Amino acid sequence: MSAVRKPDIHRHAKNGNTVEAAIARAIDSGDFEQYRIVILHDWMHALCKLAAVLVPLFFVLDVFMMPPALLPRFAIYRSISAFIAIVQFLIIRKQKPSRWTFLYAYLMSTQISVIISIMTLHLGGFNSSYYAGLNLIIIGVNLLMPWKAYHTAINAAVTLLFYAGSNLFIGHQFEPSIFINNMFFLGATSIIVTCITYVRYRLLKNEFLLLLEVKKTRDALWSEMELAKRIQTALLPKVHSIRGYDVATVMLPAADVGGDYFDIIETVSGDRWITIGDVSGHGVDSGLIMMMAQTSVMTKIKSVHACHPVNLLSTTNAVLRENIARLGSNHYMTMMVMQLEDDKLMLTGHHQDVMISRAADRTVSSVATKGTWLGIADNIDESMETRTITIADNDMVLLYTDGATEGANSTGELFGQERLQAAFERHASASTVAQDVLNGILKDIQAFQSEQADDISLVLVRKLPRGNNNSSNTEV
Repeated sequence: MSAVRKPDIHRHAKNGNTVEAAIARAIDSGDFEQYRIVILHDWMHALCKLAAVLVPLFFVLDVFMMPPALLPRFAIYRSISAFIAIVQFLIIRKQKPSRWTFLYAYLMSTQISVIISIMTLHLGGFNSSYYAGLNLIIIGVNLLMPWKAYHTAINAAVTLLFYAGSNLFIGHQFEPSIFINNMFFLGATSIIVTCITYVRYRLLKNEFLLLLEVKKTRDALWSEMELAKRIQTALLPKVHSIRGYDVATVMLPAADVGGDYFDIIETVSGDRWITIGDVSGHGVDSGLIMMMAQTSVMTKIKSVHACHPVNLLSTTNAVLRENIARLGSNHYMTMMVMQLEDDKLMLTGHHQDVMISRAADRTVSSVATKGTWLGIADNIDESMETRTITIADNDMVLLYTDGATEGANSTGELFGQERLQAAFERHASASTVAQDVLNGILKDIQAFQSEQADDISLVLVRKLPRGNNNSSNTEV
């Protein structure tokens, strides 16, 4: 039965050239260093943009705080710094992540530190409080970079050395206490940021290890899902030959494991059955319940000659009821069994309506199935009703699961039972070959759907004319 599926973002992302694709590939290969480099390269884009915007923006503060005579010079300094940031951004955007990308961060912090240090020279050297801007550089650059703590220590040391060196050798006279005060605050900021960088690097590595665990769990789950899907398709009937009828079938599994089920059974004693059903939901549980139902039905039909359809469904319900309880799930199943005779069909159980195309006038009508879901109640005998339908030569019967009618187009409109019935009528009027009719219906469904969200199962049965038992039974 239909369910909304989340797209596998990771699976699609790693095939592209985006940051997400590079990160996905790093996780797939278990390469933390590459993972870190990709993130650093991406965050360098943000750092360059930040510098290109904030460096000139702070000139607004200069207008209010700085001597007017220095404003033209400060404007030039900030323009040069912003220009360097823009050039860096353009270069990085065209380059792929590499082990040397971190050098751009050093260049960014160094060039801005040089500009601010030069500005302090104009404002009185160590006596100017303008050095506080260096704290912002130390914090802003190093907290954005996912690198090891020693890079932060080196980066901050370069900033402090240039500030101290330029003001010691070129700057104005100063009181030692002011020098000690300024260097103390810059040094304290550097130590704090270095410690934070160390912790953040550890967190980044732990995050990567957790992502690896998620990947392993995901891969294990996908392996289980793929196994369940293979089992599901392996249990489909391999032989479609059934006396007196031409049968064509198709089952298109969705990406998730579903619970679609159908079977074609002819016993050695001549009993002929076609069964179809659908387990609620998706996932391994749904696949398991489908397998339980298939085994129960097959065992009952093969072991009991002329098995009564209500008794068949009652036994299957008892098996499912017990096993679903053991699984601790809340699944249920629709199932309809169809017993074939030479001139009639007997339908029992609750499932999608059965469509019948009459060869006499090529019209299609629907017959509602009557019954209840399996796996919910202990006793279902009173809810079951057997309906008998006469069938003539070349009449056709279409059985299907809800994946055929609940597929939606790009606007969310469902294919619906009316479109399915119209498609059946159109293709049944054009051909008497079961396979051709089935192929035509399937193409209409696929052409309408924008994406297959549920299993699609179709079983088409044509009554062969008397004396012609050479069916063209096939499976798509």
